[in-house]
Amino acid sequence: MLPRRLLAAWLAGTRGGGLLALLANQCRFVTGLRVRRAQQIAQLYGRLYSESSRRVLLGRLWRRLHGRPGHASALMAALAGVFVWDEERIQEEELQRSINEMKRLEEMSNMFQSSGVQHHPPEPKAQTEGNEDSEGKEQRWEMVMDKKHFKLWRRPITGTHLYQYRVFGTYTDVTPRQFFNVQLDTEYRKKWDALVIKLEVIERDVVSGSEVLHWVTHFPYPMYSRDYVYVRRYSVDQENNMMVLVSRAVEHPSVPESPEFVRVRSYESQMVIRPHKSFDENGFDYLLTYSDNPQTVFPRYCVSWMVSSMPDFLEKLHMATLKAKNMEIKVKDYISAKPLEMSSEAKATSQSSERKNEGSCGPARIEYA
Repeated sequence: MLPRRLLAAWLAGTRGGGLLALLANQCRFVTGLRVRRAQQIAQLYGRLYSESSRRVLLGRLWRRLHGRPGHASALMAALAGVFVWDEERIQEEELQRSINEMKRLEEMSNMFQSSGVQHHPPEPKAQTEGNEDSEGKEQRWEMVMDKKHFKLWRRPITGTHLYQYRVFGTYTDVTPRQFFNVQLDTEYRKKWDALVIKLEVIERDVVSGSEVLHWVTHFPYPMYSRDYVYVRRYSVDQENNMMVLVSRAVEHPSVPESPEFVRVRSYESQMVIRPHKSFDENGFDYLLTYSDNPQTVFPRYCVSWMVSSMPDFLEKLHMATLKAKNMEIKVKDYISAKPLEMSSEAKATSQSSERKNEGSCGPARIEYA
């Protein structure tokens, strides 16, 4: 029916721009089909997600696709409930930036120690993007806590009442491997961290080893509990004797916003561990850089709580590592369970075998922490 109608219109309109009118009609027909299909998809997701969740999802998609017409497939993937790993996975550059920060702090510390001026890491230089003041200058780090084996700095996040925090510390009674494994083991954390309400891995990326987690945690009274959806990736660099763990907030279609909790949408954390000797001998330094926006109406109260909670959390993590070591509590050995990070060239040549190995459902290797 349609071809006959189009042919008749073309024969009748060979003069006065009739061909252009015909093409315009065809475009309107195709566009109408696609609009109706989009409406059907929107109605489906309108029944599945709350209004606020849909607004956040569509806002993120608009920002991601604006000016990038080639990414229409990402929109369809999100509407279909698929997490787009190509956009959200932790990249090698993010891991390397964290390692470079640790190296820079170590170089500054060694320089001061060799001159005999100072025996602890000096104030770190501002390196994170997006923390410039109104004049474009980097915000300076401010010392908040100074102890023998623990230093805490903070600096304002431009345009907010919030701060980014940085901790440099040392432990000498546990191994880097034990500390790293306890930090990554979600099941063990449910036992030693009383603030955890829920903590589970939602999805894994077989290409990079990144994981999406859903974490629900208690906040101090009278604040509501918060929930985080974030992606994390870890790497063990045996050549340079370093471990790194990077996390940041994402949106995932399988974890819509819940009215029971306040969703934290701005969250970043980078932990770098430098063994004093090896991964299996006691003693290491660590550098933790952290920021999040808990969306509280008590900004001053929240800021003071975050300053006090960070050393408390690290000490709980340290005590949990000691407990796992002394009581021989089984903790997943992430260093052995996951292949070492490879270069991009090596990944390209071995991607098929890597997908086969990492995608398997065999039991993870378990070792004592």
